[in-house]
Amino acid sequence: MRVRTNADRLVTQILTGEVWPPLANRNGYHVDADGHPFLLPGMGGVTLGVHCGDPATGYAADHLEPGLSIRHREAGANMALQFLACVGNTVRTASGAEGFVIGQHAYVLADFPEETLAEVTVGDPVTVVARGQGLRLADHPDLVVKNCDPGLIERMPGGTRADGRLEVHVAATAPAEAVGAGVGMASEFANTDLMGAYAGQSPDLSLGLEGLRIGDFVALEDTDHRFGRGHRAGYVTIGVISTGHCMLYGHGPGPSSLISGPADAFHIVHDSDANLGGIR
Repeated sequence: MRVRTNADRLVTQILTGEVWPPLANRNGYHVDADGHPFLLPGMGGVTLGVHCGDPATGYAADHLEPGLSIRHREAGANMALQFLACVGNTVRTASGAEGFVIGQHAYVLADFPEETLAEVTVGDPVTVVARGQGLRLADHPDLVVKNCDPGLIERMPGGTRADGRLEVHVAATAPAEAVGAGVGMASEFANTDLMGAYAGQSPDLSLGLEGLRIGDFVALEDTDHRFGRGHRAGYVTIGVISTGHCMLYGHGPGPSSLISGPADAFHIVHDSDANLGGIR
């Protein structure tokens, strides 16, 4: 992205965590939007076979987390991992294999090549090279950047236009009514779930998001994620899809927040190739 930033003033910190196991309780089952019980894999552990560019939905899963689900066992250190890890940051396993952060959920999520994931197990330590919180766009004072490695900003298509707006390429635009779970949370924590994104839904439920992929950049209409997450008419938030299929009502594939501000400060370009996997 052709844009001036304060990247040379950012601090890099080395954070640690471990691959966290999937968790359950003795009741096991949850209930979907139509009252049907289900018991499916999704959050935690090592998830094989789902990477940036793959479909976000259509799996027998609930709150699907691609790749590695990472957290720290000490509560304060875990919140620092959540708040400071940024999309695009390098993640290293103990063997030296490298992947990258794709977003936050209950865990920090990292994509790796399939052959690397096959060699990782629950409890393995990982290192995150955290850099990006505090990033600013010098020529766009009304826009707030969250959770974004400065190197990712440099590789994203678009940039500052002659008319002063920020050009951003997205694979999809989500209307405000698609926004579900995640409203009211800090925009550096977890992500926002999108409803109406599943193939085969009745026309009154479809919101045109059935083609979402893991890693897609999306524009969330009438949402303000500058200092939290909420509805604000005339604002836009750019996010990246970091989680997949959900069964609970009000949940769905979730974008982590990247850039937020007034809609008229953006020039949105719809681009089917706008995916994290293609530029990281």
